[in-house]
Amino acid sequence: MKLKDQFRFVRQNMKKNKTRVFMTILATAMGCAFLIVLASVGFGLQRSVVDEVTSRRVVTQIDVHGKETGGEGGFHQSTIKDIHLFEKIKNVKAVTRRQMLNQESIFRLGNYQEGTETFVTYFPSEIKAGFELSKGRLPKNKNEIVVGYNFPLYLIPKDAKDDIYDQSGQVKKEFRYKGNLIGEKLELTVRQFFNGKEQKKTIPLTVVGISKKPTKDWAQDKSVFISEDMLKEIESFTKTPKGMILDPGSKTPKKELEQQKGTFEEVKIYAKNMEAVQGIADTLKEKHYASYSVVNELKEVNLMFTIVKAGLIIIGTIAILIASIGIYNTMTMAVTERAPDIGIMKAIGASPKIIKRVFLLESSYIGLIGAVIGTVVSYIISYGVNFAIPLIIKQAFGEETPKELIFSEIPIILPIICVIICYVVTIISGYRPAQRATRVDVLKAMRREV
Repeated sequence: MKLKDQFRFVRQNMKKNKTRVFMTILATAMGCAFLIVLASVGFGLQRSVVDEVTSRRVVTQIDVHGKETGGEGGFHQSTIKDIHLFEKIKNVKAVTRRQMLNQESIFRLGNYQEGTETFVTYFPSEIKAGFELSKGRLPKNKNEIVVGYNFPLYLIPKDAKDDIYDQSGQVKKEFRYKGNLIGEKLELTVRQFFNGKEQKKTIPLTVVGISKKPTKDWAQDKSVFISEDMLKEIESFTKTPKGMILDPGSKTPKKELEQQKGTFEEVKIYAKNMEAVQGIADTLKEKHYASYSVVNELKEVNLMFTIVKAGLIIIGTIAILIASIGIYNTMTMAVTERAPDIGIMKAIGASPKIIKRVFLLESSYIGLIGAVIGTVVSYIISYGVNFAIPLIIKQAFGEETPKELIFSEIPIILPIICVIICYVVTIISGYRPAQRATRVDVLKAMRREV
């Protein structure tokens, strides 16, 4: 009996009991749809969390916090020697380093002023790492600076009162600086105590560029970026590393000052691609550098969601197992009703192997049709869930859900897993009835007895 004939025989027999077969397929489809939709919640939430993590950080970025100095968990901040070492690591695209000015930075422009962080920046490395400007150009002289995208929004009048800020903490529009900041000269006043007396120096700085807008709306970049040559001028006045202020009446150990000299508060390594991040992180670990990358966080997130997804798939499989009872019942009834047909097949020379295969084909046929229908239904339900739940939450609780939040996602691997599980379950369900069919006696079958 050819395989083609076996399929024709199966289809003919299924048509004879349309209602029973339909209900069995329906139960299987419901079980598959339940499994896929349930597991899709895990996939959807995982994608939402991963997208949130990766949107907050560059996926190829590795933060280096310093090098371990001893067995007691102490770390020393990176120096230029460490920077050169990082640049030689395989698959490193760029290494940025920043130093922070160690005193209050208040920048003045006419009647406006703003207090913010000041970073000493090496721009060639920043450009290699992807630093971009929204306006202007990069500094060419030591007195030229770049300011953060949000810096102009926080320039406030010197005599401003507390009510200049709105509810979100931003300066109200009527109090903001209205001019074009490019080309304007800001004044930075640095100070130091000498022999108990405070001395000040005002440094004119020209704004030549404004950094690119942060990718997230909630991110605020108010920093000011100065050159390494400008830092040298500040240090020549303060006589301390990074412009550190020495409090009058207290003595800062010389050793502490030496430790601060030439160190970097922010060191970031950028890999050529995401696949290279783990290798670079492993190299840093071998050399006793403390580092962190988004890959570390993603590992933990993915592990947690893998466990959740596995649990949901197991729970969903129970629904398919319940549907398998219907398949078993359908196939048992099919063997009973088709006893004469089985007898005829045996009489004309059909082997037990072929008879078993015919009934296994029928059970798997029912299972696969149910799996396909269940998959289609699950995609419809998934779309409906993503559309309806935000509306329900808004109506019931008055809360807006984040636009990036995905409640249900069905990757291609999920229907494949479902079809495999469904196929295995249906084969197991149909195996015993198929065995029973091979034991049907020919003479009794011809007399329509089992």
